[in-house]
Amino acid sequence: MPPTKKTAKKKSASKLTPAALIPEQLAPLVIRLRRENVILDSDIAELYGVETKRLNEAVKRNIERFPADFMFQLSTEEEENLRSQSVTLKRGQSSLRSQSATSSSHGGRRTLPYAFTEQGVAMLSSVLRSPRAVEVNIAIMRTFVQLRSLMQSNKLLAEKIEKLEEKYDQNFQIVFDAIKQLIAADDNPSKELGFHTI
Repeated sequence: MPPTKKTAKKKSASKLTPAALIPEQLAPLVIRLRRENVILDSDIAELYGVETKRLNEAVKRNIERFPADFMFQLSTEEEENLRSQSVTLKRGQSSLRSQSATSSSHGGRRTLPYAFTEQGVAMLSSVLRSPRAVEVNIAIMRTFVQLRSLMQSNKLLAEKIEKLEEKYDQNFQIVFDAIKQLIAADDNPSKELGFHTI
């Protein structure tokens, strides 16, 4: 019997082993939107092994648990920016985010994606209580903590460099400027993506 859409989806979700749930594997799924680290509903749903539609239905049944600082719907512009960034991924490449740029057989997603902040992911554990959901939530929370730690260490490094700048003269200004450029967190992706053809 050929696999149906539902059985095919479950098989793809089963490929996500506990080894894939380490912060280093999940970190690429965390994106920066509206000055927040967030993870998209489609990525969370795939990690849980459920359809995005089902995840969002569960959230809507418990919407009072998800204020705007826990979850928000992307604007059309934000969604288009994400789509243009991920469209360069090859179809079938091992990135969960590539699914947001590809269309399914019925014409793709009909609503704008939702983004969950760290608090929103934590709240999901009270809505979705399967063992898989608990395991995924723990892994995602560890990822958020690790990313926050990295951001804090960059901030501390920048502060130390500024103190050194004050201490030393202009001879080192070029060096300090170069170091600042290397550690600066750029929220805006580069404007040019893809290949140039003649």
